[in-house]
Amino acid sequence: MGVEIERKFLVLQSYQQGEPILYRQGYLSREPGRTVRVRVAGENAWITIKSSTQNFSRQEFEYPIPLPDAQELLLLCEGFIVEKYRWRVPHGKHTWEVDEFLGDNSGLIVAEIELDSEDELFELPPWIGEEVSSDMRYHNSNLSVYPFQQWED
Repeated sequence: MGVEIERKFLVLQSYQQGEPILYRQGYLSREPGRTVRVRVAGENAWITIKSSTQNFSRQEFEYPIPLPDAQELLLLCEGFIVEKYRWRVPHGKHTWEVDEFLGDNSGLIVAEIELDSEDELFELPPWIGEEVSSDMRYHNSNLSVYPFQQWED
């Protein structure tokens, strides 16, 4: 069984290093307790099944699929396709994934770190802001239905 332990943070300032990769992803299912995602990143594609999050952890099963299959599956997704540029930014002993969202989610920049355990210590980069790990609005599956530009503060 795969387990993902992830923390999410807003980004305060410039973080960009190297060339980003364009990600396109959609959700075939957003049922309570699980999501089924199709993702295309460059010339690679995956299908991913995730359970609901408990604290910072959830079950995750991810499998590569042929790119043409993924492109067809994206047409079957609920909501709209989430598009974002992703940078991989090393800091301390970890590599952060920084997502700059496009389209109806433009203006949102989120950094994620994957950990080996929920109590693992990690170093925060200077460009990290508020933690939003527990705020469901920032989950990509929710952004595919309730985009950032439609939020009311």
